[in-house]
Amino acid sequence: MRMLLDIFAQIFRTLWAHKLRSFLTMFGIAWGVGSLLLLVGLGEGFRSGNKRELSQFGKDIMFVFPGRAPAVAGNMSSARTYLLTYQDYLGIRAAPHVRNASPVLSRPDIRAVSEFATANGQITGVEPQFNEMRYLPMKQGRWLNALDEAQRRNVIVLGDEMTRHLFPGRPAVGAAVLLNGLRFEVVGTVERVGRGDNNSTNMRAYIPFQVMAANFPLKDENHQNAISFVNYQPRIAAEHLIAQDEVRRIVARNHDFDYHDDNSFEMWDTIQESKMIGAIFDAMDFFLGGVGMVTLVLGAIGVINIMLVAVSERTREIGLRKALGATNHSILFQFALEGTLLTLVSGLIGMAFSGGLMALLGTQQGPQGFDPPKLVPMSALIAIGSLTLAGVVAGLYPARKAAMLQPVEALRQE
Repeated sequence: MRMLLDIFAQIFRTLWAHKLRSFLTMFGIAWGVGSLLLLVGLGEGFRSGNKRELSQFGKDIMFVFPGRAPAVAGNMSSARTYLLTYQDYLGIRAAPHVRNASPVLSRPDIRAVSEFATANGQITGVEPQFNEMRYLPMKQGRWLNALDEAQRRNVIVLGDEMTRHLFPGRPAVGAAVLLNGLRFEVVGTVERVGRGDNNSTNMRAYIPFQVMAANFPLKDENHQNAISFVNYQPRIAAEHLIAQDEVRRIVARNHDFDYHDDNSFEMWDTIQESKMIGAIFDAMDFFLGGVGMVTLVLGAIGVINIMLVAVSERTREIGLRKALGATNHSILFQFALEGTLLTLVSGLIGMAFSGGLMALLGTQQGPQGFDPPKLVPMSALIAIGSLTLAGVVAGLYPARKAAMLQPVEALRQE
C-alpha cells in the first residue's frame, strides 16, 4: 500500500512539473471524448424523438386518402378528383392481408359549445376499432363502443386540449356538448399526446361514424358516402407492401382507373417511413462512428506523444532507480499507471462535461420530433477505454525499452 501511494505521489509530481503539457493533453482528451459523446447523444435524441412521433400515430398504421386519377391512362392533365367512400372502406377491411381498418370522417368547421365555453376543434367520426389502431390513451371515462355505433348514440370523446377549452378546471365526463346545436354526452377524455405546441391531435373530438355521416357529412361534395380517409393495418408489418397493393387494387377498381398508376394515389405508410428513418439513422451512426474514430485516434496520438516525451525525458531517472534497486516490473507499472490515470481522468472529465451539457439541453423545449440528447453508456465506455488503452501502450513501450537498458547506459542518456 505504501509503495502504491509513493507511485501516485511520484505521478502527480511529474504531472505538476509539466503543468502546461499535462493540461493541454488532458484538455485535448476531455474535449475529444465530450464532443464525441455529445454528437452521439444528439443523434440518439433525434432518433428517439422521431420514433416517439411515429408511435403516437399508432402501431403499423397506413393511410389512404382521396386522390386524382387520369381519365386517359398516363395523362395527368386529364386527371379527375375521386373521393373515398364507405364502400372503399368495406372493401379494404375485407382484404386478405389487412388486419384492421376504420373509416374517418373529419370536419374542422363544427362549433362545439359547453355550458362554460366554446371551441373550434376538429370533429371526427370513427368506428370503435379506431382506438385499437391509433394511439389514444384514455384519461377518464370510456372510448366509443359497438352499441354507440349500432344505436347511433350522440356521445363524444374529447381530446385533451378540447377538454381544457370546453371544461376549464371542471369535470367533463357526463356533461353535455352542443355540436352545431346538436346535443352530445361526453363519455370520455383522451390523455395529452405529443409535446409542446403540437395540439392538432389534442384539439380533436370523436363521435360514432354513423352519427357523423348522418349529421355532419363532408360539405360541397357530390358523393353521398364520401369519407375523409381510411386507416388500416397490415396483417403483419412485413406484409405492409402486399396490403398496400391490395388497397390500391380495391380503390382503383371502385373508381375505375389503373391501379399501376402511382400518381393516382395519396397514401402514407408509417411502416415504410420508419424503415427510411432507420436507414437515415444507420447512415448517421456510420458518420458519427467515423467522426468518433478520428477523435479517438487524435486523442490517442496526443497521449502517445506526451508519454513518449515523458519517458524519453526520464530515461536518466529510470537508470537511477534501477541503480538503487528498482525492478523492471515496478518501473513499467508506474508508467502504465501514469498513462492510465492521465487518460481515464481526462475521459471522465469529458464525459461529465457532455453529460452536464446534455442535462442542461434536456431542460429546454426542443423542436418537434427531437428528444433531449442522451448519454450513451456504450459510446462512453468505448471512447474512454480506447484512450486509456492507448495511454497504457504509449507508456509501456518506451518505458520497457528504457527499463531494459543497463543502469550505466540509462544514466548516460541526455
